[in-house]
Amino acid sequence: MEVQEVNSTDVTEFLILGFPSLNHYKLTFFSIVLFMYCMTMRENLLVIFLVSTSQRLHSPMYFFLGHLALADIFLVTIVVPKMLDVIIREGSVTPFAECLIEFYLYGGTVCTECFLLTAMSYDQYLAICKPLHYVSMMSVQLRYILVISSWALSFMSVLMTLLFILNLDFCGPNAIDHFFCDYAPLSELSCSDTTAVGIEMLVLTFTIILFPFLLVIISYVCIFITIFGISSISGQQTTFSTCSAHLIVVSTYYGSMLIIYMVLYRGHSVPINKFISLVYILLNALLNPIIYSLRNQEIWSSVITYLRVCDKKRDL
Repeated sequence: MEVQEVNSTDVTEFLILGFPSLNHYKLTFFSIVLFMYCMTMRENLLVIFLVSTSQRLHSPMYFFLGHLALADIFLVTIVVPKMLDVIIREGSVTPFAECLIEFYLYGGTVCTECFLLTAMSYDQYLAICKPLHYVSMMSVQLRYILVISSWALSFMSVLMTLLFILNLDFCGPNAIDHFFCDYAPLSELSCSDTTAVGIEMLVLTFTIILFPFLLVIISYVCIFITIFGISSISGQQTTFSTCSAHLIVVSTYYGSMLIIYMVLYRGHSVPINKFISLVYILLNALLNPIIYSLRNQEIWSSVITYLRVCDKKRDL
């Protein structure tokens, strides 16, 4: 595949380069990514199924977990199948419109996860720090408002960025040195002034990534202070272990995006950019169900109950 080097005509398609340095190991890399994708889908579908069908999993925490699992499924499905095609072909051509659609769906889903993780940290804060007021404060109405707002605000915010990108001119070259259509590699290919879209993206990063991350950190500081006030040592250890695991996952997710969208400069550290993108897109989506759900006793109790029901139906 040849890269277009035109200056007089508009670019109608992009060449996604993927991972040129791994072309000699593409079958191994393809197999690893495919395995992680299949495991991610199975884990998150299991969480959604259990949260939807089990009576004991109708608490606010599992309500948010179900939507986080749904967002994880959307995120990996938007990026990974195309990424597998890029790996096996050592590059793949994507039409201009398809590239922008991928960017919009990816961006909207990533922002949704940021808001959902913030809502989940607030839910944990209320459950641990305000247990007597938890039921009244985390009402059914509030949890629906938080979830619907997370999805709606995210896709509306990214739509503004998409409109800015649509106003950019792309004259060539057309090679995107990434494994999907992200903001930075797209803006670098533009032959027009990207100052406005850069400022808009910076504002978006502050409001959707940095500010929610600060709220999460504040919530967990309050949670840890409350945990250390628990008289029972075993209660301290159990709660601290659970919350620490949650905080590690959340910090990895937010930290990865802050590095990509606020720390790394345009045109620099491209291999690191790809690696970090892999971490928060694929690895986090794989780990979220394990850390948040599959380590939980109530989840396993629901799995066992479901299997018993299936056995009884089989016997009949």
